[in-house]
Amino acid sequence: MVDLDKIFSMPNGRFLISLCCNLFLKIIFKKNESMQNVHTVITGTGSYIPPIIKTNRDFTVNSFYAEDNTKIDTDPTEVVNKFQQITGIEERRYVDAGMESSDMATIAAKAAIEDAGCDPETIDQIIVAHNFGNVLKHTIQTDVLPALASRVKHDLQIKNPYCVPYDILFGCPGWVQGVIQADAYFKAGIAKKCLVIGTETLSRVIDIYDRDSMIFSDGAGASVLEAFDAQNTQSGILGTAVQSHCMNEVNYLNLGKSNFPDSDPRIRYIKMKGRRVYEYAIKHVPAAMKDCLDKAGVNIAELKKVFIHQANEKMDEGIIKAMYRLYGINTVPQHIMPMSIHKLGNSSVATIPTLFDLVKKGTMPDHQLTAGDVILFASVGAGMNINAVCYRV
Repeated sequence: MVDLDKIFSMPNGRFLISLCCNLFLKIIFKKNESMQNVHTVITGTGSYIPPIIKTNRDFTVNSFYAEDNTKIDTDPTEVVNKFQQITGIEERRYVDAGMESSDMATIAAKAAIEDAGCDPETIDQIIVAHNFGNVLKHTIQTDVLPALASRVKHDLQIKNPYCVPYDILFGCPGWVQGVIQADAYFKAGIAKKCLVIGTETLSRVIDIYDRDSMIFSDGAGASVLEAFDAQNTQSGILGTAVQSHCMNEVNYLNLGKSNFPDSDPRIRYIKMKGRRVYEYAIKHVPAAMKDCLDKAGVNIAELKKVFIHQANEKMDEGIIKAMYRLYGINTVPQHIMPMSIHKLGNSSVATIPTLFDLVKKGTMPDHQLTAGDVILFASVGAGMNINAVCYRV
């Protein structure tokens, strides 16, 4: 340890201490300045939309049971029609038997890497968001050994040992959280280029006797993020926000036994308390989105698009209206919120990166992005977790 009394008693001791303090402060300020000079930019996007289309009509042959295992006597066609009115979902996509979550992730990743025009060997981190790993076909068994990110690195044939692959479990907001982590790594000087992927095969963990099973779908979306000097670009992440509520809310989404009364209790499926998830999202997500915009110093009038988790059309519309009301605005701008849920369903961590890829590549006529546009990514899901990212294109 340094004996300050001894140094003070030395000739010019006070000067030496003052000099050391000044040097230390300069190093700290220099580091903070360099962190502020880093912009996290999305340089490439890609997605994989599975080929099997499952329409609402396909579910009219199902027998539905309630959470208490009692049969729902309402005609299945009526159940399905009411489901569409609430969620907006007309059809969803499922993978075929030969495809895994990691396979979809690799396909989306290759598209993003090609779009970014980057050498895969220069990627510092591969972050893969999912909830169930690879679910073996014809089973409901999760396979996460090795991690999906490690499998993606292998499939991409990346030899660089300093490319670190890892998985993230954060519910549906997993891809957005991966983006937030990449931004933090860049500003800390740990990485310069990250591949962030969201991938899920929810069709393999659904209970066909549960009405909520009609919400879920499969898919993958990926993005390449790179650190740029702020002097060279105006694009990049402007602000982020994350919240988590794990008290009464922790089991709003979980794994549970089938609603069918004679099912094997040892086999568990994805379960959702739909009403509670809806109420939670309407209450908390708008505030988190506003918090993100406020941290970014962005006026609500500057916002061009909101890429929100595709879980439920009515819920998403409620969230966006509530966010604008927090700013004292009662009318939501037209075409502010792209929606893919009608045809693609809820593919969890894949919804936002897939939607962003579709809009970025001009496949949605009412939605275009131009340089300088301010957009917002926002998601909510199991945990319960919420996050948002404000980004300038």
